[in-house]
Amino acid sequence: MSIMHWEKVGAVARIVMTDGENRHKPEYNETILRLFDEIEADKDIRSVIITSYDPKFFSLGIDLDWAMRAHSDPKRAGEMKAFLYGLNKMFKRILLFPTPVIAVINGHAFGDGSIMACACDFRLMRADRGFFCFPEVDINIPFMPGMLALVRRAIPGYKFEEMALTGKRVGGKEMEEHHIVIKACADEKELQEAGLAFAKTFQKERGIFGELKKRMNKEIVRVMDEEDPPYIEAARLLA
Repeated sequence: MSIMHWEKVGAVARIVMTDGENRHKPEYNETILRLFDEIEADKDIRSVIITSYDPKFFSLGIDLDWAMRAHSDPKRAGEMKAFLYGLNKMFKRILLFPTPVIAVINGHAFGDGSIMACACDFRLMRADRGFFCFPEVDINIPFMPGMLALVRRAIPGYKFEEMALTGKRVGGKEMEEHHIVIKACADEKELQEAGLAFAKTFQKERGIFGELKKRMNKEIVRVMDEEDPPYIEAARLLA
């Protein structure tokens, strides 16, 4: 069974995650990268949405059961390193994709799921249910330097420090107040309609859009490429 698929709605590519909590593990990285390749090959596409089939979960981030097993087995150190490099490859793919990428957050976004949403260019969220949270401080998983750089592009510094150091769960209205999401919608129906309508407003040429994103996110990519590898090579996912 596929863990996600994409569908074409006019000039919009809509990626729908279909794996329940949509936890990140090697299969997740490989699949979303393949979908982005397919979408880029369709020259008619002018924007991309990422959302979830499950109205309760957008993405709860790293699959901790898988990660704990891989982390505790010395024979699987290579697997863990490949996964962490794969995460960065996914983040960079979103950061540099030559069309707008919009996270339509219709359920809980925790940890790595929240970081992925921050890699997107824009975010919309439900106001009636679902929290945005960085639980790393409670589960002893430190951010890699690239993750910190990435999240700070989307969340004001004062708010990110509060969220990262407390593990606070933040709802859609509060996210909107701090300009982390462009809109907090009343419910699932309104969110999906608003996300699609916003995506349809983009008719920019890929060349200029991709170049702007490349220049704007140059420092984040540098941090991922230069500062993350020592942590990844030590497989220091867990504190």
